[in-house]
Amino acid sequence: MAKDDYDVIVYKILLYLYGVMKRIIIFQEASFNMTISRAKISEEYLADVLRMMQGEGLIDGAKIIKAWGNDYILTNDISELSITAAGIRYLKENSTMKKVGDALEKVPGALSNLIGIVKPL
Repeated sequence: MAKDDYDVIVYKILLYLYGVMKRIIIFQEASFNMTISRAKISEEYLADVLRMMQGEGLIDGAKIIKAWGNDYILTNDISELSITAAGIRYLKENSTMKKVGDALEKVPGALSNLIGIVKPL
């Protein structure tokens, strides 16, 4: 899976927001951007991903408007995002999310440390 694959981005966003909710980490934009590999994701693609995640009820707090054509933009601060109960269940129970987590767990760094919060005891 590529770093900019939809499922990989969704997993990373949900995991980060879950870590924030559990007070394991404090939301920091630089840390969030590094976690989701933000440098490899265009503004438009990120807005599309967030819009779909919110539409599925996985996150809350994204204010996204249609700008022109089929482009959407996030109009509020990224720190206003939060994970929902449905997002937590999706992160923990969805088979694709489990596969992404298993693959990312092998990559050293802060993300692999966070993955432990969704693994069963």
